[in-house]
Amino acid sequence: MTRVTELPGSIPVFPLPGALLLPRARLPLHLFEPRYLQMLEDAMKTPDRLIGMVQPNARPNGDKDALQRIGCAGRVTQFSETEDGRYMITLSGISRFRVGDEIEGFTPYRRFEVNWDGFDRDQGGPEHDRSFDRDGFLNLLDRYFAARDLSADWATLKDADDELLINSLSMLLDFEPEEKQALLEAPSLSTRRETLVTLIEYALRGGQSEDILQ
Repeated sequence: MTRVTELPGSIPVFPLPGALLLPRARLPLHLFEPRYLQMLEDAMKTPDRLIGMVQPNARPNGDKDALQRIGCAGRVTQFSETEDGRYMITLSGISRFRVGDEIEGFTPYRRFEVNWDGFDRDQGGPEHDRSFDRDGFLNLLDRYFAARDLSADWATLKDADDELLINSLSMLLDFEPEEKQALLEAPSLSTRRETLVTLIEYALRGGQSEDILQ
C-alpha cells in the first residue's frame, strides 16, 4: 500500500471535471498540455510525487476558476512517455484534503495550500462494509449495465473485496461531476456504497425522483 507519512502543506492541483480519485485506488491520466507536463516534471522532483485531483466548481455568473473544497491527492506510481512527448501516468490515491488558499507564483499550473485534517483514515488499511448486501448490489448493477448496453467481467466483480468494488465503480461509472463529488466526500465506505446505490437507482429511473414517478 502506498503511504506518505509526512503530508506536505501545499501541493500542485489538477482541476479535471468528472475525474474521481479515491484513497487506495488508482487513476490513469493522459497528460499533454504543457502546463501539466511541467506539473508532472516538478512533482517528480519531490520526495512524495503528489498531485491533487480537484473538480472545478463552476457557478453561473461566478468564478470560472472556482474549485470544489475537497479533493484527493495521489502519488505518481507509474508513468511512460509517448513518442510525441505526452505522458501516461497513474496516480495512487493517498488521502483526501481540503483546498486552502491558492499560492501565487511562477508555475503555469495551479498550486494550493491544503489541509489534511479529518482524513486520517485515508492512509490506513482497506475499509470493509459489514452491512453490504453484495448479491442485491450485483443484481442492481446488472440491471444498470443492461440498461446501458455495457459489458462487465462479472467473475472479477464478484471476487473483488468491498472497497475495491465500490470505489472502482464510483470512479468508473458515468455520473455527473457533482455526483462524483458526493462519492468523494462520503465519510465512510458504507456511506459511499449507499450514495452509489442511490445514484444507480436514480439513473435507472431515467433521472426522475420517485415522487415524480408516483
